Amino acid sequence: MSDFETIIYRESGPVGWITLNRPEHGNMFNATMLRELREVLERSRAEVRTRVVVLTGAGDRFFCLGGDKAGLEETYEALRGRVARRVVVRDGVVVEGPDAWSWLQGQLTQDLDGLEVGDARDTLVLSPRGKVDSAGRVWRRDDERFVLEVEAGFGEALEARLARFRLRVKASLARTALRVAESRGPGAEELRGEGAVAVDWPGFVGWDVLLEGGTEAPAGFDGHPGAFEAARIEAGLPLLGRELTEATIPQEAGDAFVARTVSFTKGCYTGQELVARLDSRGSNVPRRLCAVVCEGAELVPGDELVAGEAVAGELTSAAWSPGLGASVGLAYVRRSFATPLAVAVHRPGREARPEAEVRALPLFSG
Repeated sequence: MSDFETIIYRESGPVGWITLNRPEHGNMFNATMLRELREVLERSRAEVRTRVVVLTGAGDRFFCLGGDKAGLEETYEALRGRVARRVVVRDGVVVEGPDAWSWLQGQLTQDLDGLEVGDARDTLVLSPRGKVDSAGRVWRRDDERFVLEVEAGFGEALEARLARFRLRVKASLARTALRVAESRGPGAEELRGEGAVAVDWPGFVGWDVLLEGGTEAPAGFDGHPGAFEAARIEAGLPLLGRELTEATIPQEAGDAFVARTVSFTKGCYTGQELVARLDSRGSNVPRRLCAVVCEGAELVPGDELVAGEAVAGELTSAAWSPGLGASVGLAYVRRSFATPLAVAVHRPGREARPEAEVRALPLFSG
């Protein structure tokens, strides 16, 4: 597995060695490197002998200087004006058996009634207290087989959560590696392929195809990840592990997010009481997900947003937006602060406090 353009891979017993091989560019990530890393990691995960993977960098100056912005603006312009594509790695949990539909109907916030084979819907998995245990999509692959898709690294936690509530159920659980081919932009619909499901990001329409097993990724799906991250932030889409954690109440992520992931007309499901009670009371929660725009400095997750002498919130995600010519981020902001809100960005160990503005989401709606 050494025939790669941007990485070197070798195996030594149970150890796999990956070397980032762009020393002339500070070993910065680009779309090709991300694609090759996905490939080698998927192969390593399937290789029984490989127990540990070590990541290092070529040259004697840098390990890795981060993401290469070459191609970022091109991908962003395609997202806005044409179509941009990428393939992302996801974790999956397969639920299969004669009781799969009825059991999942009591575990997911989404209504599975009317979900056709080949289709998918956004959903949450809640704790009994009504907070987010997991978030992703449920795909119906056939009458008795469903695939729950979540961010990479969160499949094990989802499987464990589901297993705790699987009692006398004729349905099996199994983790699996997934990839998703994503297309976004106003021209995406014209290129919609077989097995694609529609995606409606605020300001970014498109479609996705779930790639299971050894299904080959289509050519040309190599858009810059930084542009897609900027698009996600501008659209106000919360991400599992960042904006969505075990401390998150669904309504804190916004009414549009709840509308896409929660059914208020289906029967009972785990965690329903809190979500339904908040909905009946106008979704009045202690904090709300907001956008942050900073033209004078780079935002970093963990930065505090200070209004006057009070901390209004903390950044959970950040990226560079070519469309705004600014650093953009997401943050949960206390409900006592109205938008737009001028804030200072505080970072421990840094004296400067650049100015930023907290805005309502989404940043782009069409």
